[in-house]
Amino acid sequence: MKRRWKLSIGISAGLTLLAGLVAGLGAADRAFPPPLEKVLVVSTEVLDADGALLRAFATPEGRWRLKTAVQDVDPLFLKMLVAYEDQRFYDHAGIDPLALGRAALQFITNGRIVSGASTLSMQVARLIEPRENRSFSAKFLQLVRALQIERRLSKQEILEIYLTHAPYGGNLEGVRAASLAYFGKEPRRLTVAEAALLVALPQSPEGRRPDRHARSAKEGRERVLVRAAVADVTGAGEAERAVSEAIPMRRLQLPAYAAHLSEAAIRKRPNIKQHKTTLKRSIQQGLEQVAGEAASRLSPKVSLAMVMADVTTGAIVGEVGSADYFDASRSGWIDMTRVLRSPGSTLKPFIYGLAFEQGIVSQETIIEDRPADFFGYRPKNFDMSYQGDVSVRQALQLSLNVPAVRLLDAVGPSRLMIRFRRADVRPVLPPNEAPGLAIGLGGVGITLKDLVQAYAALANRGQPVQLGNGVDRQPMPIDGEPLLEPQAVWHVADILSDVLPPQGSRKLGIAYKTGTSYGYRDAWSVGYDGRYVLGAWVGRPDNGAVPGIAGYQTAAPILFEAFTKSGVPITPLPRAPAGAMRLAQADLPISQRRFSTTAGGLVAASAREPAPQIVYPPEGARVDLSAGSGEISPLVLKLQGGRAPFRWLANGRPLDELSRRRVNEWTPDGAGYSTLTVIDAAGRAASVRVFID
Repeated sequence: MKRRWKLSIGISAGLTLLAGLVAGLGAADRAFPPPLEKVLVVSTEVLDADGALLRAFATPEGRWRLKTAVQDVDPLFLKMLVAYEDQRFYDHAGIDPLALGRAALQFITNGRIVSGASTLSMQVARLIEPRENRSFSAKFLQLVRALQIERRLSKQEILEIYLTHAPYGGNLEGVRAASLAYFGKEPRRLTVAEAALLVALPQSPEGRRPDRHARSAKEGRERVLVRAAVADVTGAGEAERAVSEAIPMRRLQLPAYAAHLSEAAIRKRPNIKQHKTTLKRSIQQGLEQVAGEAASRLSPKVSLAMVMADVTTGAIVGEVGSADYFDASRSGWIDMTRVLRSPGSTLKPFIYGLAFEQGIVSQETIIEDRPADFFGYRPKNFDMSYQGDVSVRQALQLSLNVPAVRLLDAVGPSRLMIRFRRADVRPVLPPNEAPGLAIGLGGVGITLKDLVQAYAALANRGQPVQLGNGVDRQPMPIDGEPLLEPQAVWHVADILSDVLPPQGSRKLGIAYKTGTSYGYRDAWSVGYDGRYVLGAWVGRPDNGAVPGIAGYQTAAPILFEAFTKSGVPITPLPRAPAGAMRLAQADLPISQRRFSTTAGGLVAASAREPAPQIVYPPEGARVDLSAGSGEISPLVLKLQGGRAPFRWLANGRPLDELSRRRVNEWTPDGAGYSTLTVIDAAGRAASVRVFID
């Protein structure tokens, strides 16, 4: 009784002293402000385009402490928390006099602590300024700090500090980290049982850890559920149902996607706590799952990388820099999406696209696949065999090397490199070398990201688009001329969309191309539909040879699996634009039925006539045909040289009939850029690009 009397006297004195302190709180508050700067130390987060967590980084002291706002949490949890911890939270100024008086009376009556008087504000004070002992002076300071905190912060801000810093066992702090670790989800939608467990854990974070002390966790959850105030929140019968639910028995890993991009985001802006990216978590999760499964089938030192982009915006929606960031044997820390490698045959579609655009060939034009010597350069096919006469369509689908080099020789390697610049893609040539025919077979260096950017133009009807970097460089369309004319782009997609999928993969309705670099160092596959483009690379980061890898057998299955598991619906490829069609070989003009070259690789022609040359309109001319008035005047076409008859094409579309005259007329469909091509009887071609007003 004597001890009880002394304690009651002490409590009364404390309350009296506290009342006096409240009266003079202004001066004391200014002299000893609460250390609120501590609440700013939270985990760095990397988010996807929709705000979903991709990856979190522990605080300097090793805590998982995710910043949490009221809107991040299920309203049911908030109501249960206030009902259990501090029913008058929204009414008091940091201290609940009724609860404090009740606790004191119960202590005096029972001789022991029956209930506490700690408010959420007082608990926040303890979180930002923890103390080892539980003495009266420590409790008194906590009361003072609660009053100070209430003077500075709103109720919502106080609640958000609690939601962010409350302990949940181990190195988990805050309700978001706990919900992700125990339930595998953000706390925006919680069951009654889940909400009750999250309310109970901070009372004894180590003793009630569900992954170590499931029984204690269940008992703590039940204590919350049977509290009358909580039952009023959950509704009749909900507590009984929640009590029977199982307790999570293990702790899950927090989301850890996009390791390379996350590291890059933090390096670029180290002082930012939340980094928004253009990635989509569902897509990223699918790509990383495919990467992990593929890595298990590859040799220990072989890695892989993938980039997926939305061609309508240029946003990177998925990116995998390596098979496993933490796998030292694969040098997983190296982001292989940004490393220069030989692209193998993946540049061939752009060679064929240029040939289509210039009217040199059509899909059913016959081209030779036989040994050839181009001034000392003797390309060979991948399998060291030759097919003889094949159509251009077959040559691209089979990725035959000699036909591709024949066409590159005709269109010009420098012109191909210039076209890549339109898409802001700059393949790197060997030192001190000019563009040569080896470009067509991978004789340049290019990154996976740049290769995907080049293919994005194919998927975007020929219009280049600048991909973002996923973090701070915004994607955007590239103003200027198209990489290829829409008609040529359609021909390429029409051919590549009919390539058989790799063995074991189902047809998806995508256009795709594979490539294998010299010496079996790189295997590639790039595919696209009407909206997304995806590129995959397989190889060794140290550029070592990998015997047996090939684009079709190694990279293409990864491409198809990744497209499937990304979850994106396949968007149909664009329809054929005006003037684009696949003509049968018999319906082609004579000059396009067969593509033939001399031993030096030049288009075969008689020495008696010079090659055709369009003299009007000249290259780059701006011609006023009153296109804006609705009645467009015909444009006179004039040429010199060449052997009749002549086939004229406008934007890849043949004019009505062959002509033996060197003067012709063409009526445009409307204003804008147009490409005019003339092909003579020997198969030689000339083109100009003009703008019609």
